[in-house]
Amino acid sequence: MALSFEERLNQILPKLTSDEFLNSKGLGNEIGFWIFDYPPERELAMRDFLNNTILTALNKTQPPIRVGILNLFDVVIQLLEERKLLDKVIEMQRLKGDEAVMAALRPILKEDKLAQKVVSLVNLESIHMLILSGVGSAYPMLRTHTLLSALHPLLGRTPLLMFYPGRYDGYSLRLFNKLSEDHYYRAFRLVPEEQ
Repeated sequence: MALSFEERLNQILPKLTSDEFLNSKGLGNEIGFWIFDYPPERELAMRDFLNNTILTALNKTQPPIRVGILNLFDVVIQLLEERKLLDKVIEMQRLKGDEAVMAALRPILKEDKLAQKVVSLVNLESIHMLILSGVGSAYPMLRTHTLLSALHPLLGRTPLLMFYPGRYDGYSLRLFNKLSEDHYYRAFRLVPEEQ
C-alpha cells in the first residue's frame, strides 16, 4: 500500500528517536546515512514540517536529542562570503552567465572542501545526528552524491539525514524527479513509500 506524503512525514519522528537510528544499529558495517526523499513540489511543506515539527519535538525529548542542522545553500553562501567571492560571483553571473560561474566555482566548491566546511560548522561530539537540507537550492553548485561520499570518512558514527527533493530508490538519486540519475547506494531510505 502506497503511503501519502503526510503519512510518510508522520513516520519521520519515530524513526529519528529510535535507538536503531541514533546508534546506527542493524546496518551491518554501513555508516548511518539516511535520505528522506519527497516530491519537489512539496518543498515548502517539507521545510515547515522540519522546522516546526521535527526540530521542536527533538528538543523536547528527555533527554533532548541534540541535532546539528545545516542548509547546504547557506553553507555555500557562507563559504563564498568567507573568501570574499559572493559579490564577484553574482557579478560574473550577470556578465558572463551560469556556465562561466559554474566553471569558476568548481574548484572552490569541490565536495571534499565542502564536506570539511560542513563538519567544521557542527561539533560532532556534542550532537546525536546531523540533518542536511537545502539540496534543491544548492543545485547546481554542488552534487549531492559526491558530497555524501566526501562526508563518509568525516562523520564517524554520527547519523546523517538528508532531506532530498526528488527520488531516491536506494541505488540512485534523481533530483527534482527530472535530472539524470546519480548513482549512490550507501544511504538508506528513512521512510519507504510503501508498507
